Amino acid sequence: MKITIIGCGYVGIAIARFWNQAGHNLTVTTTTPDKVEQLSQFAEEVAIVKGNEPNTLQKVIQDRDVVLLCVGAKNRSNYQEVYLETAKNVVEVIKNNSNVKQLIYTGSYAVLGDKNGAWTDETESIDPANKHSEILCKTEEVLLSIQSEKLKVCVLRLAGIYGERRELIKIFRSRAGTTRPGTGEDYSNWIHLEDIVNGIELARAKELTGIYNLNCDEPLPTREFFQRLFTTHNLPPITWDESADSVRPYNTRLSNKKIKAAGLKLTYPQIMF
Repeated sequence: MKITIIGCGYVGIAIARFWNQAGHNLTVTTTTPDKVEQLSQFAEEVAIVKGNEPNTLQKVIQDRDVVLLCVGAKNRSNYQEVYLETAKNVVEVIKNNSNVKQLIYTGSYAVLGDKNGAWTDETESIDPANKHSEILCKTEEVLLSIQSEKLKVCVLRLAGIYGERRELIKIFRSRAGTTRPGTGEDYSNWIHLEDIVNGIELARAKELTGIYNLNCDEPLPTREFFQRLFTTHNLPPITWDESADSVRPYNTRLSNKKIKAAGLKLTYPQIMF
């Protein structure tokens, strides 16, 4: 199968390796020239492409069966360009390309906002907490707008990402022994890199359409999450300042029942500390 991966960062590289080993013909894109040599190890073509370059996108998408949009903003100042503008240009290119049969997008559960700790499935309304989440909502909307009988569109709403070279202790070590605002009773959702790869492959293989949450089986209260993390690594715990409001804009338990019903078997159903 001919596949283009737009955005080869942490997740994009992992799925590219997987698809290369499965024998698919890959074209991958990056905005970083220094990564071209690395990406050439598992892709037939590597292109330096920005999302606001529709002519270049046209070249890497034409004659493809599947397009995976797997971009990630390096900072919050370029969310609009990286997510929404890229999505708009990809949609315009695909509209003029009858060969593309499937579009998969790795988005974020941040679009859901604060659900007061309730279990949240794909039928729940979106409630973006800030302008960055609003951009992610619009990105989903743009991509889903071109779904048709001839084009399958699948949005995977990812929980927090961790895995090899992005271990949880590397992300949060600096918080050990600190004081954090709130009670720590809001929920934290995580998904391992291997299970993201499995979820993307399931979406491709089964031509899934619509929105699917991608999370492990174990949403944890933030207090318990950090307690288990720092106990595992023999580090001092967090102290919670209950007189101060939490600054986290998300509080939900992200349900993964839909994607598991579609056939996903999690390699890491519980969070690995």
